[in-house]
Amino acid sequence: MFIGEQGKFEEIREGVRKLCSDFGSQYWQRCDRERAYPEEFVYALTQSGYLAALIPEQYGGVGLSIEAAGVILEEIHHSGGNAGACHAQMYTMGTILRHGSDEQKARYLPAIADGSIRLQAFGVSEPESGTDTSSLRTTATLKDGLYTINGQKIWTSRAEHTDLMLLLCRTTPINQVKKKSDGLSVFLVDLRTIPEHHLQVRPIRTMMNHATTEIFFDNMPIPGDALIGDEGEGFRHILSGMNAERILIAAECIGDAKWFIDKAVSYANSRAVFGRPIGQNQGIQFPIARAYAGMRAAELMLKEASLRYDSGENPGEEANLAKLLAADASWQAAEACLQTHGGFGFAEEFDVERKYRETRLYQVAPISTNLILSYLAEHVLGMPRSY
Repeated sequence: MFIGEQGKFEEIREGVRKLCSDFGSQYWQRCDRERAYPEEFVYALTQSGYLAALIPEQYGGVGLSIEAAGVILEEIHHSGGNAGACHAQMYTMGTILRHGSDEQKARYLPAIADGSIRLQAFGVSEPESGTDTSSLRTTATLKDGLYTINGQKIWTSRAEHTDLMLLLCRTTPINQVKKKSDGLSVFLVDLRTIPEHHLQVRPIRTMMNHATTEIFFDNMPIPGDALIGDEGEGFRHILSGMNAERILIAAECIGDAKWFIDKAVSYANSRAVFGRPIGQNQGIQFPIARAYAGMRAAELMLKEASLRYDSGENPGEEANLAKLLAADASWQAAEACLQTHGGFGFAEEFDVERKYRETRLYQVAPISTNLILSYLAEHVLGMPRSY
């Protein structure tokens, strides 16, 4: 049992653990092997209300804090599962709740809360711009009350399993704005209404089962009221969502780290070589203990980021630090766990190799650790911009 915030959220933790007990190793191994979307798991989370954690009660949600939402995702990962199939429904809430219109909230949030529609995709990255979001090329042109979308997105996960998508486009040409981040707008697109010839979704097979895609927009029409907030202010509108994303991904990394540490400790105590448990050897003990220390430190930064976000602040520094430290902690724990298991760590039945592949993603996505370091150097430490 890990110390910390167990008491405060124990009811949530117990509920999530109970739900996850119905989706054990064989379930996740099958999904991974078949590259299948975990429909049953996502349905169970939806019906339990956990995916509506951040939706206010007036719209049919649970109205929890982002700290509580992070606990839900952490426990999914600590239980051996992967919330990547559905976590976007939580972190996209920041943009909608803070910048969406009353009409948009009333139209969509109750249906998202009860699971009749899904919001699982966030279209931002593009092949040419990557993490240079302000240089994206997908355009939205307004005429006669309709926007026409042209361009391409990549690494848009779950696009095949969603009804709604948040989409960031350029509405003012980059040569007509003072700052590159100006002139971007964010839209809530109802994919169910889009004719097939205007939208193509192509799956990308990756080293882990993440249901990611690339998307092509060809004169795709969307109504003017799909715009969230003010035209041209989309980059600033999504920043709150990005802070939420970093906080919630950090929580998943904490869950992964705890899973790896539990798994490593259990194996180290039970595996005997040369007539003694391998956990008796400091060469096994120390990497696991150091991974635990890193996890606990990251957990504390995550708590601060969550509390600042929930108080209405814009915790860019804390959210980025939490994501950086938690991703490093999960990767350190993964390395220790795999090394502890030796050859068995590569066997599918132990789950270590699957979780190892899954947690490696967070060194790169949803933002590279190098970009976080650049952000800290420039915006926190006052050093010259490096890019």
